[in-house]
Amino acid sequence: MEELASLGATVTELRFALDTFYFLISGVLVMWMAAGFAMLEAGLVRSKNTTEILTKNVCLYSIACVMYLVLGYNIMYVDNVEGGWLPSFGAIIGSQAADADHALESDFFFQVVFVATAMSIVSGAVAERMKLWAFLAFSIVLTGVIYPIEGYWTWGGGFLSEAGFVDFAGSGIVHMAGAAAAIAGVLLLGARKGKYSANGQVNPIPGSNLPMATLGMFILWMGWFGFNGGSQLLVSDAENASAVAKIFVNTNSAAAFGAISALIVCKMVWGKADLTMILNGALAGLVAITADPLSPSLTMAGVIGLVAGGLVVFSIVSFDRIKIDDPVGAISVHGVAGFYGLMLVPLSNPDATFIGQIYGAAVIFAWVFSASFCVWYVLKKTVGIRVTEEEEYKGMDASDCGIDAYPEFVSVKSAR
Repeated sequence: MEELASLGATVTELRFALDTFYFLISGVLVMWMAAGFAMLEAGLVRSKNTTEILTKNVCLYSIACVMYLVLGYNIMYVDNVEGGWLPSFGAIIGSQAADADHALESDFFFQVVFVATAMSIVSGAVAERMKLWAFLAFSIVLTGVIYPIEGYWTWGGGFLSEAGFVDFAGSGIVHMAGAAAAIAGVLLLGARKGKYSANGQVNPIPGSNLPMATLGMFILWMGWFGFNGGSQLLVSDAENASAVAKIFVNTNSAAAFGAISALIVCKMVWGKADLTMILNGALAGLVAITADPLSPSLTMAGVIGLVAGGLVVFSIVSFDRIKIDDPVGAISVHGVAGFYGLMLVPLSNPDATFIGQIYGAAVIFAWVFSASFCVWYVLKKTVGIRVTEEEEYKGMDASDCGIDAYPEFVSVKSAR
């Protein structure tokens, strides 16, 4: 009996170690998405704003890590009432449960990189005209308070989870929330100079480095395996290991189908293969499948990505038509595709209902948008959120950072 007890304890310890390690490695993959966002955004803005957008991405990740450690994690998870709406504001992290499947610190690490992902979405949407310090001030509030509160309502066992809202890895909780914060800022910020003509014409403003943007997309694609796969939480038994394998395949398929769909739509509409749309098509597929990458069949996962890839193209065009200027298409990729993914969950997951999904999506959007709008508005009326017209013309690298990303770059056009 002692030998059996000893063997059982050893197996339990091994499973604890394996699940903790898997959780940490998944968190590392999601952390690597910070590099993906940085490269994608740096490639899709003009060269005169590259250093500034990279600075934003480094600093927002660091702020997210600090704020979630000091405040956000306890708002989201510590000593909260089941089914409630007001968090308890407990200790910094809390104490380890005796029957935990993994180390508490691994859970914190995995959760904190999700917070940074939500904030990274905002960065691209407000690029090329927002003050750096106003953006960083907003990052403090979003990562420390706004996101953790809606995180408690859902993943933390609050009233949305009690209402039957299902969001496996964060199509709404992370991606749509980031888009809601972004659109609030964009509405108060306004469009870049020259983006829209007085007669309503949309003037494309090309990015400076498409190879860099493409690298960023592939980094995000790779990181998404940690984003979705890690959300299974466990891998130390046959059932969970098989689930993780299916999540990986469904995630990959949705991205691939999304890219192909965007390619076909661009060819049909404009007769060209628009690389920026293809990149966003792949990302839209990833965002959409994130709501539930486990329940759909392999075929259905591909269809989810296929529709998302086409949807995001029309969404980006539609936002431009109503003069909502989003340099990287973040609102469409993460907001529209995120909502679309949430609405498809009941088709394959019997635990979800359309009413529950709509209710959860509406509450998340309403909370994040209204809270973000208030913060952006206060910043606008106090320190200001938009750079001057001269600073925008010269580029934010010069005004905010004093360092050019490409100091030896010279543009030469041949005359004919």
